[in-house]
Amino acid sequence: MAGSGRRAAAARSTPGTPAAPPRAGSLVVVGTGVAAVAQVTLEAAELMRRADRLLYLATDPLTELWLTELNPSSESLSGLYGELRPRQQTYRDMTARMVAPVRDGLRVCAAFYGHPGVFVDPTHRAIARLRREGYEARMLPGVTADGCLYADLGINPGDCGVQSFEATDFLAARRRFDPTSHLLLWQIGVLGESTARLGTCRPERLATLVASLRRHYPPRHPVVLYRAGALPGQRPRIARLPLSRLATAEVFPLELLYIPPMPQRDHDPAILRWYDEQRNGGPRTFQQS
Repeated sequence: MAGSGRRAAAARSTPGTPAAPPRAGSLVVVGTGVAAVAQVTLEAAELMRRADRLLYLATDPLTELWLTELNPSSESLSGLYGELRPRQQTYRDMTARMVAPVRDGLRVCAAFYGHPGVFVDPTHRAIARLRREGYEARMLPGVTADGCLYADLGINPGDCGVQSFEATDFLAARRRFDPTSHLLLWQIGVLGESTARLGTCRPERLATLVASLRRHYPPRHPVVLYRAGALPGQRPRIARLPLSRLATAEVFPLELLYIPPMPQRDHDPAILRWYDEQRNGGPRTFQQS
């Protein structure tokens, strides 16, 4: 019997054999954008409306009201947060809350503020777990805070590149970066926090971050504290200040720290010559001198 079982397994994995159909139940994760309701895509809105169960995490009452009217099955995940509750425990509970109704055979849609895959660990965990179990699970993109920042500050990330880090990890892991590129530090308002503690960032933590950044930037280098407008037509918060004043600034949750690039390096003339040579049929690979 063991041999026949191995042969059956081999037959199932033979190339060309149709894959087993997905199990009943599915998950699609969507983003509601940054500005309430206005940045929801038509596809995301339709999936939320048609879902058997709509789970959501919203940051404004307008989006929450719209979601509850869009789908009567809607259920907020915000109750899983607690000021003294470890954030990782909250993420595990959110993952379980998304997975359970899919296992019951329901079509589940989970909607998150901004982009559902940007700084949202539970969505990635839920999708990976359900796919391993044979369920259909996917993610749709949404408008992000950095996308709003590029528009509001007039930044082209293609100019000299963008480096993007979570602020706590940036400091704790001593991330290496290039100061001649744009630098974004996310979640600066909860620097060093492992819970959902509300309020402004602690000045001593900001002072430590400033000391780290001062190895790469002069004290008067400009920085920007940024928060996108949460309502349609609402202006963003854009606070410009020198790096030396960051430690004493009020920094709130959901804010990004943007640091403009230092002066650019000159381009390598050898690489530029190689580009020209290639256009004229020269060597395909660059020869290091």
